[in-house]
Amino acid sequence: MNRGARAVMGRFVSLTAHLAPRPGLLAVTTLVLSGVVGFAQIPPDCFSVRDHGARGDGKTDDTAAFQKALDAAGRAGGGVVYAPRGNYFFAGHLTVPAGVTLRGVWESVPAHNGIRDAGLPKPTDDGTTFLVTEGRGSEAGAPFITLNHNSTLKGVVLYYPDQKPDEEPQPYPWAVAMRGKNPAVLAVELLNPYNGIDATRNERHLIRDVHGQPLRRGILVDAIYDIGRIENVHFNPWWSLKPRLFQWQQANGEAFVFGRTDWQYVFNTFCFGYNVGYKFIKTPAGVCNGNFLGIGADDCFTALVVEQCAPMGLLISNGEFVSFHGPDPTMVRVGESNSGSVRFVNCAFWGPCNQIAKIGGPGTVGFSDCTFVQWDHKNQGRHALQVEGGTVLVRGCEFQSGRPHIALAENVKRAIISDNVLPGALRLDNRSRGKVKISNNSGDPEP
Repeated sequence: MNRGARAVMGRFVSLTAHLAPRPGLLAVTTLVLSGVVGFAQIPPDCFSVRDHGARGDGKTDDTAAFQKALDAAGRAGGGVVYAPRGNYFFAGHLTVPAGVTLRGVWESVPAHNGIRDAGLPKPTDDGTTFLVTEGRGSEAGAPFITLNHNSTLKGVVLYYPDQKPDEEPQPYPWAVAMRGKNPAVLAVELLNPYNGIDATRNERHLIRDVHGQPLRRGILVDAIYDIGRIENVHFNPWWSLKPRLFQWQQANGEAFVFGRTDWQYVFNTFCFGYNVGYKFIKTPAGVCNGNFLGIGADDCFTALVVEQCAPMGLLISNGEFVSFHGPDPTMVRVGESNSGSVRFVNCAFWGPCNQIAKIGGPGTVGFSDCTFVQWDHKNQGRHALQVEGGTVLVRGCEFQSGRPHIALAENVKRAIISDNVLPGALRLDNRSRGKVKISNNSGDPEP
């Protein structure tokens, strides 16, 4: 029995000595004490980085010590490599073998509201922090941490100490790359990486409870042929709101980027202060389809961009989208190449933007039971929804402004606009040469 277990046992015995004798008390005491002893012992499949030479002093390069511990766990067939509280400095990168978890002290993602002064980040002194330095100046190098088949990263903070909060950021490779089958990132703070998580070329990835301020890209998903999951991810400018850096992030940053992924699940995610909040692109692997529930983007130049998506569609429900800065603040842009289906259900759009949506391409875009609050904030006669082509469905929505509502260009093939509520008559510019049906739209009489 180690010292900690003896101390706990002593306190427990002292407590029970003051209790009146009760039937079965001795048996209960024996069970609890045996549990204490078992808990205090380190299980054989747990490997401490300290036992392999890691210092955690913020100065000594701990790369080799960590990799020794990870490799030892890998040779043992899997296990947990534990990094106790400390600031661990890394001049290199790590590979987590199959079946191995690299974890720190945090059971849920911590809150670190930036750097208080120069030097080591004081807010991280109470947990497990990785100070990442390799690859400055280029995105092309090895990721800091590569996860493999059934491997996990959990309970740590990733911090790039050479990034300056009041300057344009320096490029770095991805902080985390997820490969193999069932890799996971859990309860991790990406405090200020240039590129966050490369979730490509894997199966069934799980990204859950991740917070931070990735500067260029937050999460990239591509070449996924079995369902990936992203849950409770929150990207917010906690590390720096200094004008020079934050303006760069708003001009260049992309929080969530989706290429080919077969039925991606995204649940309760949020981003603030990017050029694009959610971006759907076509890559050599293909395009995205999936279920996006409870997603949000605030103060992004464009909240959501669809360059191309799959025919089976993007199902976007209970979303919240806000745009009011940038050269042309617009909530949704659907590109002229998109031939897939995009559906917004029970979503809210607000902020003094130019337009709610600009829609192009031959695909289908639907808005059902959505709320449109503000648009045309410069009084330019902009319509909330500007549709240049394809098929559009606008049903059961609420337009809260009497400004121009919907514009249908000549190339719009089909449109159904029905059962919407407005503060006045429907203000529709219909130039479509296709089939357009308009019915049951209810509003107050024109003043």
